[in-house]
Amino acid sequence: MQPNQAANELTEEQVLNFLVNTLDEEIDIELGENADIDSEDIWDVLVGATADEDSVSHLCEISEESPHGNTILHHLRTKFELSELERVGKTLIQQDILELLPDRPVEVAADLHLRPYYGEEYDSKEELYESLAKAGTTTFHGYATLYARVRNKRYTLAVRRLTDGDTASSILAELLGVLEGLDLEVKAVYLDREFYDTYCLTLLAAHNCAYVMPIVKWGEAIQTELSEGWSRVIDHDLRGEIDGHTWTVDFPVYIDCTYQQGNYGEEGVARHGYAVDAPFIETPRQARKYYSRRFGIESTYRLSERSIAMTTTQNPAVRFLYVLISFLLQNAWRYLHWEYVASPRQGARRLWSWRFDEFLGMVRRAAETALAVRRAVPANKPPDDRFER
Repeated sequence: MQPNQAANELTEEQVLNFLVNTLDEEIDIELGENADIDSEDIWDVLVGATADEDSVSHLCEISEESPHGNTILHHLRTKFELSELERVGKTLIQQDILELLPDRPVEVAADLHLRPYYGEEYDSKEELYESLAKAGTTTFHGYATLYARVRNKRYTLAVRRLTDGDTASSILAELLGVLEGLDLEVKAVYLDREFYDTYCLTLLAAHNCAYVMPIVKWGEAIQTELSEGWSRVIDHDLRGEIDGHTWTVDFPVYIDCTYQQGNYGEEGVARHGYAVDAPFIETPRQARKYYSRRFGIESTYRLSERSIAMTTTQNPAVRFLYVLISFLLQNAWRYLHWEYVASPRQGARRLWSWRFDEFLGMVRRAAETALAVRRAVPANKPPDDRFER
């Protein structure tokens, strides 16, 4: 952006202040009257560590004006209750973002975000989520996320921690409850195949939600349908059982077929099946096209992996707090980009370039300045001419 394109500017310090103030207003840290630090000191360290993918201990070690790392970690372990974080996290994540959602119906996606766990022992096995093997393990720190897709941008509406015993239907029920609590008109919900079962399909019908999700090849009948023929729509059903009662859910499956033409080393016809209940989808090709919009979630996950504080703690409240701050940074970046950096003009706003990497860099430098991160290291002899220019 050129300086003459706007009358104002958003500085690194102001961006950091925005994040710290947001956290401080939503999450109350009771430090006591005799505490030698305040809550803003804690948020400066946590936001700085998140933006730099650093650990709290290391950031405090290299900072001259930050509290001692053990002090921060002590408060993290003792001042944050998991139930309170889960309650406050909903309003924290949604803050400011709801202002950007349009009056028209929006597309929503729900997915599971699994962070592999490789440890042999854990204080409470209930804090971990068991799933299919991925990245060499079946045990994860799991989080369910709900997103709104607007103007090709993804806004996180909810983050839910997953624990042992959670089912796809219990997760989906809570996420649909979040949607109903918002003043938001939903065009359709895009779900991953983890939600493909009788209970989830029944929930979606009960909530009158339009949806698209890929099917799982359960049974010979559907395996045969997905191994022959060309694009078409078929009737399919799933049978479920709970408390000794059996019921069947009927729904259409849209089968879209394409020639692979050597993509990923494959030849022949690729057949994709989708369970669909959406009035704006009429053909299998449309089902595949609309569902492909969900793939943008993966970029949100990649951003979260590049903006989360490092930790080895088993404390579920601390881990969940780190995840909340990571997703908050993404939402704040999108909010500030649209509300302050974009230029109003006739028609649509003009979005000047402001990459997430640049945003993180600004937050990191501002935190380093606030914490007085060292700019030099001890040397056992004076630098010679090679260090001069």
